[in-house]
Amino acid sequence: MILKLEKKFGKYAIPNLMRYAIIVYGLGLLIYYINPLIYYNYLMLDIDMVLKGQVWRIVTFLLQPMDDSLLLAVFLIYIYYSIGTSLEHVWGTFRFNLFYFMGILFSIIAIVLIYVFTWIYLGVGVSYPVMTLNYLNMSMLLAFAATFPEAQFYLMFLIPIKAKWLMIGYFLIMGYNVVRGFIDGGFVFGICTAIVTIVSLAHFFIYFFMTRSYLSPRSIKRKMDFSRSYTSGMREGMSHSVNDPSTGRKVITRHKCAVCGRTELDGGNLEFRFCSKCNGNYEYCQDHLFTHEHVQ
Repeated sequence: MILKLEKKFGKYAIPNLMRYAIIVYGLGLLIYYINPLIYYNYLMLDIDMVLKGQVWRIVTFLLQPMDDSLLLAVFLIYIYYSIGTSLEHVWGTFRFNLFYFMGILFSIIAIVLIYVFTWIYLGVGVSYPVMTLNYLNMSMLLAFAATFPEAQFYLMFLIPIKAKWLMIGYFLIMGYNVVRGFIDGGFVFGICTAIVTIVSLAHFFIYFFMTRSYLSPRSIKRKMDFSRSYTSGMREGMSHSVNDPSTGRKVITRHKCAVCGRTELDGGNLEFRFCSKCNGNYEYCQDHLFTHEHVQ
């Protein structure tokens, strides 16, 4: 699925997306220090106001400040910029774009779900002031930990901790926050916290489900046949007796193309592979691997 999307929409992907993201983060921080109420009164994703025509809030809610502390906010911007840039280098521009914009979409979905729940339960819709950027960026941290589980962070700049342990810790913290939401804020607040948490995790898991490569039963059978064929060949030594072109003597080779008969002695750049679709132990050079007729 991801390959089809990339082929169709890859040309629209934005290179170096995190550069633009930190500009948005910086503007949000600037607005907060000018007047914190500007965001909550005019920019926050308030569903009531969107329904009344203030559609710009669907975009401007991204200007939410990351933290009240300037020093911590700048530090977080740097951390998430580094994480996002690393993911883009590994995944590619399109896949990282897809992940990031999916996170924005899921943030909107979370706020809409909270509004619908409170409207049904309380009779009035509430636009819950979710720290959407925090959940989006924490999803990015989860993605980084899943991609680089052995990477190390330094907690408080002193204690080394691997990314995979941070991921586990994050899951525990999210579970704790949901429980505390019910204890401290009551049923409604607890449900709102649970909705945001579940949707945030859904963003992470759905993306990784979309980008994994799953084999069909037929592909699995071919892979098993190939493995058996390869193992059998290793037991038999996979050696061939041929004449060395340079000396004319009989020599033992490890590879021989079943079509043209070439071996590794015919060129240092030749590559050989077994065909998993052929019945038997057949090896082909790079020129005939995809062009030969399969032996049935």
